[in-house]
Amino acid sequence: MGPLTLYELTLDCPEPRALAEFYRRALGWAYAPGHETTDPAGDEWLQLLPPAGGTRLAFQRSAAPVPPWPQGARVHLDVAVPDLVTAHGHLLDCGARPLTGSPAEEGHPDDLFRVYADPVGHPFCATQR
Repeated sequence: MGPLTLYELTLDCPEPRALAEFYRRALGWAYAPGHETTDPAGDEWLQLLPPAGGTRLAFQRSAAPVPPWPQGARVHLDVAVPDLVTAHGHLLDCGARPLTGSPAEEGHPDDLFRVYADPVGHPFCATQR
């Protein structure tokens, strides 16, 4: 058997449609075919597809609590952004909550990243690349 490929990362959340919509707006990704409209029976699982292909982002209904950052976080997303200041405003407009200050405020002015929480509380980083 050859090397395996990471197919998708799934985030557990109480309302998959709401969290998928946050990441759709934040990342600019599209829903997988068939996931674009709300399922009247309840959205239990949804997928977003990156525009250039690659690892998908999925959302699965779960009542499990999200542990608080930084003590309980075990996995988080890192999102590459072209400009951290512009991305900061965009992410706030989408509903992200900053968990850290600017790189200068945090004492790493040359390491351009910030930590945020999505609307459910999952931490993620925006990293200028």
